Amino acid sequence: MILTVTLNPSLDRTIEVDRLVPGVVNRAVRTRLDPGGKGVNVTRALLANGHASRAVVPLGGPDGNELATLLAAERVDVVAVPVAGSTRSNVTVAEADGTVTKLNEPGASLTEEELTTITGHVLEQSSPGDWVVLCGSLPPGVDAGEYAAMTKLLQSSGRRVAVDTSGPALAHAVAAAPDLVKPNRVELAEVVGRDLDSLAEILAAAHEVHDRGVAHVLVSLGGDGAVLVGGDDPAADGDLVGTSRVDHPRSTVGAGDAFLAGYLSVVAAEHTPPGADGRSRALLEALAWGAAAVRLPGSLMPTPADIDLSAAQILAAPDLHARLAPAS
Repeated sequence: MILTVTLNPSLDRTIEVDRLVPGVVNRAVRTRLDPGGKGVNVTRALLANGHASRAVVPLGGPDGNELATLLAAERVDVVAVPVAGSTRSNVTVAEADGTVTKLNEPGASLTEEELTTITGHVLEQSSPGDWVVLCGSLPPGVDAGEYAAMTKLLQSSGRRVAVDTSGPALAHAVAAAPDLVKPNRVELAEVVGRDLDSLAEILAAAHEVHDRGVAHVLVSLGGDGAVLVGGDDPAADGDLVGTSRVDHPRSTVGAGDAFLAGYLSVVAAEHTPPGADGRSRALLEALAWGAAAVRLPGSLMPTPADIDLSAAQILAAPDLHARLAPAS
């Protein structure tokens, strides 16, 4: 079982336009409304591909009710935690050339009592050895060390912890040494305190995080692919660099969540091959799932019919010193 925790879920409305022109009336080509929040998306992706997952989600207000309805319609396994604040709504404008503009609400805060209730559900719904994935931004007013505190508690009770967040919350979480972190290039740069302009610099930064006690450092690089440092087998901890092909991008919303779900689908499975083969397979799945999500509208999660493993590859001799495009 892979349990996900989303402290700041959302309703995600995606509006597709030919081209976004600020300051004028823009006509939508099509729209869609999806469940949102990183952990929610990880669970949706895993379930869509036949892997057991359950999402722990605080829900409040009319938008929380609508989010619950959407999750029920997708048959997502959810532990809904009623909270006093209202669930947020986010808007994404996707242009025909793949450009994405996002407008994210901050969300409502959670009380100490609500956070305690959520943590209690996480412990109740998981077992020692299970992966618990702490995902997304923290709501306003929640201490930046919340994920770090949850990491320590969960690991002390035998759970394996993955964290996908940003800013101070990620820095605190890295200090708590979860089993896995999945930063993007900008988030990793914030953790190490410097710009990262090449694969060599990204790998060096990932090793810094690995040396702080994080076993799996999985860095998503958008169109530049991804890197993996570390893993479960100390004898097979060579760095991996991979890329994936997307010929017709539609929306990047949720692609990083599908990427993480693909990786976890391999490393959380009991039959995972040991050593280098298992690590390569996990990274290939992550790349293929992420690429599949980019080809889909809104934050729709890919199914097996959407995922093309041949679109992903591990690079045998990547150019580590070539300068990457500026990070966005």
